[in-house]
This record gives sequence, structure tokens and C-alpha cells, in this order.
Amino acid sequence: MRNYREEYDNYHKKPKQRKRNASRKRARRKVVKEKGEAAMKGKDVDHIDRNANNNSRSNLRVVSKSKNRSRNG
Repeated sequence: MRNYREEYDNYHKKPKQRKRNASRKRARRKVVKEKGEAAMKGKDVDHIDRNANNNSRSNLRVVSKSKNRSRNG
């Protein structure tokens, strides 16, 4: 059985992971502000270089959730 408490303590709670998550959220807010909420429905913001901390506009693109979440790496 999956232990969510342990998962949080060992991964999600770490400062490095919290920083990366905050950066991913900033990227999404940036693109939503530009394109609008309706355009983003069912979509993800993809970091082209796979670096969650690089939120330059040239590194962000809008892709379907299935395409973004099935990328290798």
C-alpha cells in the first residue's frame, strides 16, 4: 500500500523539491496570464529543456497533458 505521509516527508517536503514545484507553478501562471484560462484547459506547460527553474518564455510551450506527462526522462 502507498504511504503518502512517507512520500511527502522523503520527497515533497524537501526544500529543493518545493522550489522546483513553485517554479513550475510560476511558469503556468505566466502562460495563463498571456494565453487565458480557456486556452489552457486540458493542457500543461512544458519546459522544453526539462529544467523547471528556467521559466524564460522561449523555454515554455503549451502541450496536451498526455504528451507532456509521457515524455521520457
